[in-house]
Amino acid sequence: MFPIRDHNPSERTPYVTLVLIAANVAIFLAGLVLFQDQRALSQLYYDYALLPIRLSNGENYTALVTSIFLHGGFMHLAGNMLFLWIFGDNLEDEMGHIPFLIFYLVCGIAASLAQYGADPYSTIPTVGASGAIAGVMGGYLLLFPKARVDIFIFFIVFFRILPIPAWIMLGLWFVIQLFSGINVDTSNGGVAYWAHAGGFVIGAILTVPLWIKRGATLFWRQTHGHPPHPEAEYTRSNIPIVRR
Repeated sequence: MFPIRDHNPSERTPYVTLVLIAANVAIFLAGLVLFQDQRALSQLYYDYALLPIRLSNGENYTALVTSIFLHGGFMHLAGNMLFLWIFGDNLEDEMGHIPFLIFYLVCGIAASLAQYGADPYSTIPTVGASGAIAGVMGGYLLLFPKARVDIFIFFIVFFRILPIPAWIMLGLWFVIQLFSGINVDTSNGGVAYWAHAGGFVIGAILTVPLWIKRGATLFWRQTHGHPPHPEAEYTRSNIPIVRR
């Protein structure tokens, strides 16, 4: 089960979101050849990935930013870019281009610090934009809790597209990250659950001033939690849709 699109069209071109996606893809493609050279790949991660042990030794603070633009594989990259494309354009629309870029980077740094705090002497490199994107998701949840998000459900031979409110999809995602961070042992590698949870929380917190500026709970009452403009409707698709 994963989101494929929302019904919340942006009202202006999301230049920063597009540039971030392009930068992540370009960096991944540029380093693709290193996946065939384990020594070179290890050096890349040592220099640019977040290695908690190095941070604890007072080294390589720039990795808090550079690690956000590295990915461990094609599916890792594709999943992150899909989430950024779905939720990033609307937050950029509300915040403005430069403020959104700053917001994205701050969320990424905060997410890296959350993962660092979970195990400050770990020697396992952390890479990926998911912490920054989790911040985008936290901000999206605060502003558009009832925006419709189409999720693709696949179970063996059964598949459907089901539109659900954003608060269900994003809230469930956050609970899974939090629960997994508490209960899953990642000492030998795996998903950076604390980076996801930390990024999500800081993203929601950083969006509070914008939410208050829009009217806070009055904004919710006026829009009923939906986007403050007509929602997109997808009526033509070769994939079966379950309507509300």
